[in-house]
Amino acid sequence: MKTILAGSALVLAASASLAAQARLEGYVRDAARAPVTGARVTWSGVPAAQTVTDAAGRFELALGEPGEHILSVEASGFVRAERRLLARGEDIRLEIVLVRTAFSETVAVTAARAPARLRDTPASVVALSSEDLSAAPPSPIDEVLREVPGFTLFRRSSSRTANPTSQGVSLRGIGGSGASRAAVFDDGIPLNDPFGGWIAWGRVPRASLERVEVMSGGASSLYGGPALSGAIALFRRDPSADSAALESSYGSQATPEASASLSGRTGPWGAQVAAEAFRTDGYIPVPESERGPVDRQVASRHETADLTLQRGEPGKARAFLRGSYFTESRENGTALQTNDTIIRQIAAGADWPVASGSASLRAYGMNEAYHQTFSSVSADRRTETLARAQEVPSEAFGGAGQWTAEFSAHRLVAGLEGRQVRGSSDETIFSGGGTSFARSRGTQRSGALFLEDVFAAGSRWSVTAGARLDAWKNLDAERGTGPSPGELANERLPDRSETAVSPRLALLYRAGPALALTGSAYGSFRPPTLNELYRTFRLGNVVTLANSDLAAERLRGGEAGAILSPAGGTAALRAVFFWMEVSDTIANVTLTSTPTLVTRQRQNLGRTRSRGVEAEAEAQLTDRVALAAGYLYADSTVESFPANRKLEGLRVPQVPRHQGTLQARLRFPSGALVSVQARGATAQFEDDENAFELGSFVVFDALASFPVTRALELFIAGENLLDRRYDIARTPIRNTAPPRFVRGGLRLRLP
Repeated sequence: MKTILAGSALVLAASASLAAQARLEGYVRDAARAPVTGARVTWSGVPAAQTVTDAAGRFELALGEPGEHILSVEASGFVRAERRLLARGEDIRLEIVLVRTAFSETVAVTAARAPARLRDTPASVVALSSEDLSAAPPSPIDEVLREVPGFTLFRRSSSRTANPTSQGVSLRGIGGSGASRAAVFDDGIPLNDPFGGWIAWGRVPRASLERVEVMSGGASSLYGGPALSGAIALFRRDPSADSAALESSYGSQATPEASASLSGRTGPWGAQVAAEAFRTDGYIPVPESERGPVDRQVASRHETADLTLQRGEPGKARAFLRGSYFTESRENGTALQTNDTIIRQIAAGADWPVASGSASLRAYGMNEAYHQTFSSVSADRRTETLARAQEVPSEAFGGAGQWTAEFSAHRLVAGLEGRQVRGSSDETIFSGGGTSFARSRGTQRSGALFLEDVFAAGSRWSVTAGARLDAWKNLDAERGTGPSPGELANERLPDRSETAVSPRLALLYRAGPALALTGSAYGSFRPPTLNELYRTFRLGNVVTLANSDLAAERLRGGEAGAILSPAGGTAALRAVFFWMEVSDTIANVTLTSTPTLVTRQRQNLGRTRSRGVEAEAEAQLTDRVALAAGYLYADSTVESFPANRKLEGLRVPQVPRHQGTLQARLRFPSGALVSVQARGATAQFEDDENAFELGSFVVFDALASFPVTRALELFIAGENLLDRRYDIARTPIRNTAPPRFVRGGLRLRLP
């Protein structure tokens, strides 16, 4: 009997030991298979256990005693997930896929330079998750951002084929003139071209992106001059996570593309290598009925690579160093119109916790070599003559520091920034069989400090008050012409300086569990870029002259809105009425116009106004079906221009009155995904005189993906499925959108 009891005791002890050693291991991901970091994982066994996922979305915990128990997973921005599991004293390995809640529950940082749920933020912010990026049929990030109402480039063309100088971004109907009127950041480092203000969208490999946030409305109180109409932040995957991502595809117009990211960790060190290569033969943008022998395809190619070294982890003390290289070349529709760019950049940063908050530093230095040729095309488009060749070297360096602290009912954000940009435009001018030379150059220095306080005034009210002081100076500017580069008659231009104060006051009132009301008033500004001050350019038969006397644009505006988020977090609606008025708006003003040559100059208009309604809605109808829609109405007009009264009352160029988007996604039990997207806009004008209209359009895109393994999926995507050849530019020759575009490829993601 003693022997039997002893044996039973040994068996029970062994069973308990095995049970105690049994582990539950797994990964938490979103529907795009991106890791969900910081998710809280709870096991209801005996004893209960709890942990959080690491940077790779991985978790591990002890199962405890055998039996049926519940595993729950919670993460900000996702619907709570539960699994009933039977523990049998053996290890369990599984993967949890979380469904995203509507945007109101999403945590974003752009609106206040600190994390906050969108339903608790009075600013208008759209957050695109890794799932949104993966489900988007177009591949360039600027095309994905067209899902956001109010996002516009200077023209309707995509970065696949557009001239880089037309890729400036603006928001909410402010209009564009080539330079961006919204700031774009890559992990806190400015992505706006320091010389021209436009965006080289291919600089950030798609495979390295985790999410994107878009804040509409004046954002200079936090982000300075480039953020006249808002800010866009690109966030990369964590370099300290062991992971790999690859997307490769081939499409219409002989378009191969590959983007890859590889990161790993050893001890406190992490590293990430990201690279992308893209090429397209493009298409002929001039309609067949209007084209001539000179017309050729618009084509482009780019390659980019960067290496990031990091010590530490996000949420704790960390420091990183990143070096990047980007090169691209483009053919712009005729044999003699080409351009190419090379950008090299070093960036560094550090984030660390301090008492009741955190601090961060960012620093960067870059140099850029840009080259472009311009031509004159005969009226019958049979002959082409080289008109100008430009070399545009520039360099920039800058830095920023920020401190964030929370105490009592306040959250403070304070910081300072500084930057210097130096650049020149060296031109060879071909005219009348002869050659002459011209040079314009200058330096721009700027510095700023800012402070913002988010105050919880009771359980229902939140008040945001802040301001930023910016000062900038243009110096060492000169221009000259001559028969050779060594014989220029240089004219020294006077130094100029300006300052701007950008205030912001915002209120949020929680009227109930599902309803929040918002209101804000703000001021913004944008100083002219060196490109606008000193570089003349030509597009088709339109010549746009520089203007060294330009003053800074200054915006005053306000908005009022509501956020409706019913219980459950699977649906949300946000609607905002906005009003923005810009004084000294920089526009391309027509001086003369003939059938063969249109001459314009950058000038400060007296005042423009944009007012309208912005709305966004999301609904997770089931755990497999999601819908999203967006709409913008923008009445954008020239209110005052004493120098040319005939422009008053006309619409601001490049701004449609109505824009709309609609997305639907269906994910099958097998993991397959079908995503359909529609977007459209009403007519807009190419020019200040409203003489060249670009008609309305609606296009449909779609993507279908099919999992092969847990790590590998195949996909096919189509853009402009109905093959609409709508207008994208008038130079003054009509340029139309690309025809139907189809691509297929694969995606690989580990772990």
